[in-house]
Amino acid sequence: MVDGLLRELAPQVLGFLARRHGQFDLCEDAVQEALLAAATQWPVDGVPANPRGWLITVATRRLTDAFRSESARRRREDSVAAMAGPEELVAPGADVDDAPDADDTLTLLFLCCHPAVTPASQVALTLRAVGGLTTAEIARAFMVPEATMAPRISRAKKSIKAAGSRFAMPPESERAERLRVVLQVLYLIFNEGYTASSGEELQRVELTAEAIRLARMLRTALPDDGETAGLLALMLLTDSRRAARTTADGGLVPIDEQDRSLWDRAQITEGADLILHTLQQGGLGPYQLQAAIAAVHAEAPSADETDWRQILSLYLVLEKIAPNPMVTLNRAIALSQVEGPQAGLDLLATLEDDKNITETHRLDAVRAHLYERAGDLGRAHDHYLAAARRTTSLPEQRYLQAKADAITG
Repeated sequence: MVDGLLRELAPQVLGFLARRHGQFDLCEDAVQEALLAAATQWPVDGVPANPRGWLITVATRRLTDAFRSESARRRREDSVAAMAGPEELVAPGADVDDAPDADDTLTLLFLCCHPAVTPASQVALTLRAVGGLTTAEIARAFMVPEATMAPRISRAKKSIKAAGSRFAMPPESERAERLRVVLQVLYLIFNEGYTASSGEELQRVELTAEAIRLARMLRTALPDDGETAGLLALMLLTDSRRAARTTADGGLVPIDEQDRSLWDRAQITEGADLILHTLQQGGLGPYQLQAAIAAVHAEAPSADETDWRQILSLYLVLEKIAPNPMVTLNRAIALSQVEGPQAGLDLLATLEDDKNITETHRLDAVRAHLYERAGDLGRAHDHYLAAARRTTSLPEQRYLQAKADAITG
């Protein structure tokens, strides 16, 4: 309960401090210290009557200390006044009940996804500043040492500061492009949680849950944006399969073998209704199309009853408006279901020179599956082994190795 409350309050508190004082990097550090203090004290002492005010007060104390430390280091006793102005600082014991309730989540998302920050750092900074995760939690999620993640986040904040960014929405001329990056970052967070790129676990539920939570907040802030709605629908429809994706021992279960009674019907209904409503409003973007494809899968009573012709049609449209090798790869799967495995293999041949896909395990994995369906078991075996060697996800590695062994066994 405390963790959920802290994640909900984190962007509100950071937004309040950053809007009042500027100095995003110092404000973000101060909020993290306040969150850690709350995570330690609240389970023991109880949640305060005004938890948001408590966090603002504690974070402001830390911020005041940081300003004073900076002042001492520079030997300028008026540093605090020069940076913030005395009337703007909230005294450590002040009553903060009058702190405005403005939701700064959207501003924070745009700031964390600043073009001066690398994509990997955008993800990390978003999880920390907007998601309220600690550096240790983010490091664990991405399976890197905390000593590696901490400098990454620090560099991201320095990049934003060096770019001269203020705590404000980007100008209208930049907003559409920045929103595209925001959606991409949330999509990356979700995908890393849904199929972890490395490690023992196939899924990292804390990341998928956080991506959905942030997408809901973004949808609330931008109710008329079709792609924001499309991304949320895509996440809900995809995540609805989570309980059926693994065996009791953590093994991978492909979609055509999953027990569909385990799929979350509430998520499917919400996601399908959302994407249907969005598509009826006009306009079409890649997240909406992917959500529509996910809805076709989710609403099929069984794998055999999947409407692959409709899925293939949607992939053809998606490939026209947002071409990339993963879309072609997925279109090949749909094409093989409609016209046979050889048609899918012929389409995969067009990807042979694209390093964005040939250096991953996915091309080999799909080829292996299609060769197996075509009866070419020798090639299927070789591609299953090649895919197993390339992936760093242990559940995927074990699944692909088992498929290769089953062919030779």
